[in-house]
Amino acid sequence: MDKNTITGLVLIAILLVGFSFLSRPSQEQLEAQQRYYDSIAQVQQREADLKAKAEAALANESGAEASVDSTALFFDARQGTNSQVTIQNNLAEITVDTKGGRIASATLKEYMGQDKTTPVTLFSGNDASMNFLFYNKKETIQTEDYYFTAVNRTDSTVTMRLSADSNSYIDFTYSMHNDTYLIDFTIQAVNMEGKLAATNNYVDIEWSQRARQIEKGYTYENRLAELTYKITGEGTDYLSANKNDEKEVPERLDWIAFKNQFFSSVFLADADFEKTKLSSKMETQGSGYIKDYSAEMSTKFDPTGKEPTQLFFYFGPNHYKTLTALDKGRDEKWELNRLVYLGWPLIRWINKWFTINIFDWLSSWGLSMGIVLLFMTLIVKAVVFPATWKTYMSSAKMRVLKPKIDEINKKYPKQEDAMKKQQEVMGLYSQYGVSPMGGCLPMLIQFPILMALFMFVPSAIELRQQSFLWADDLSTYDAFINFPFHIPFLGSHLSLFCLLMTVTNILNTKYMMQQQDTGANPQMAAMKWMSYLMPIMFLFILNDYPSGLNYYYFISTLVSVVTTLIMRKTTNEEALLAQLEANKKDPKKMKKTGFAARLEAMQKQQEQMMKERQNKK
Repeated sequence: MDKNTITGLVLIAILLVGFSFLSRPSQEQLEAQQRYYDSIAQVQQREADLKAKAEAALANESGAEASVDSTALFFDARQGTNSQVTIQNNLAEITVDTKGGRIASATLKEYMGQDKTTPVTLFSGNDASMNFLFYNKKETIQTEDYYFTAVNRTDSTVTMRLSADSNSYIDFTYSMHNDTYLIDFTIQAVNMEGKLAATNNYVDIEWSQRARQIEKGYTYENRLAELTYKITGEGTDYLSANKNDEKEVPERLDWIAFKNQFFSSVFLADADFEKTKLSSKMETQGSGYIKDYSAEMSTKFDPTGKEPTQLFFYFGPNHYKTLTALDKGRDEKWELNRLVYLGWPLIRWINKWFTINIFDWLSSWGLSMGIVLLFMTLIVKAVVFPATWKTYMSSAKMRVLKPKIDEINKKYPKQEDAMKKQQEVMGLYSQYGVSPMGGCLPMLIQFPILMALFMFVPSAIELRQQSFLWADDLSTYDAFINFPFHIPFLGSHLSLFCLLMTVTNILNTKYMMQQQDTGANPQMAAMKWMSYLMPIMFLFILNDYPSGLNYYYFISTLVSVVTTLIMRKTTNEEALLAQLEANKKDPKKMKKTGFAARLEAMQKQQEQMMKERQNKK
């Protein structure tokens, strides 16, 4: 094979590879193709599920066919014109479609959207759907296919009626009451004997909703938007907020919630839900939506109409005390306040009994939310100050003893004497009643209290659309620089409170490092640089977080710096050393630390064992 032939073959190969690369579908095309195939699969799966449901519902049905031809059961209701009926109270307004008899939109009067002029609408149009499945001898009756008639209508109540004839029908009744976001919903069959399967004592329900992006910050709202449910007699659980997720739940459920950061659509059942399938899918940033939720479930239904099916809807804010009030007078608590994330069990307990009540108390003064957060931070710092003082004093005692530690280090310069050096250091600490771990326990005690406010702020709906200084909304980021491009991990903006928090943490780290002599130890030098790196990492992590949270973090760090400076200025280290020396000479005054003593004893025991092994050799 000559040179020209080889060159030709190489060029042909390059052309083929290039053509394959250029002709391959784009990521958008692949995603569109996948959505197409998924939609086909979903339709096929839905048809199979409906068939299975119908077969299961009618498995025990026997005898003659229904007295009325099933194809004509709701024949007149298949034709009609869709219209909407509006009912409301002082807090919310909902519209009910005559097509399907379902709630088509929910608007909250007291909360405004991003424009701060239009009330928040949780869903409308095709954003949500709800389908009820009833069964008779020949067919599955899906309410989404039929037109209902509005009867018994008032400003706050409406009954949507699906009529088989003038005397036989199924009623959906929606009732609202003042000062609550809870909506009563009942389903009742009237004179439907022989028209519905007598042995089928449940109704299947299909519910879905595309959760809108209501807040400015997509990242954080997406983080707190999750499909949540409560297991009867147990606690709550949820699907993943960070990826597409689905689950079949074998347990009975009290309620299912399609949750946003500050608002939720909740479906509740007196007789519980069962046979539940849940799904949560991510929505693309910029689409105007956060999540695509769906749920399939069953609940009790009496086809004879003797006992109505009692259900409830909640369309409202994730406000802790508002949700807690819904359990008033109930024997079996719904515990909808679990929709408000307040942290891990211990931290949640602190927030429940202290943080929320103090926050409400300060808010009642009519102060701006920024000042309320400032006072909250100062109160928290005051509560943990005794632990902070103990931590500082433990550090101060070790600092004044450092010259003596340096002498021990000079005494044992060799690496093989490291155990002897450590043993003597621990002996020194024990003599002076100083524990190297003395500052750890106070830090552990104050950690849950400090974290409580850190967990509370992002979930506090009271901060929503509340301005402070340059931040026009403390519940989302305060961008003071917007970039025309996207920076990985940082985003397309820079938050000022987040930047201030970062700078304050760097200065705090620098000050703390100046108080410590790292020497030539390379490990300590590495730890020093890691301490500087952490605040910078937080800049990237917290840039999309609520400005109220970064403001709290900034104020908390600033107060810590000021407190440390004051304690350092007011502490006479010479007097402290003299006190330690006096305590050393007077055993009655000297409190020997248990940790140092135990560590010293362990080292001596270890040294003794090593000597015994050497003697045996």
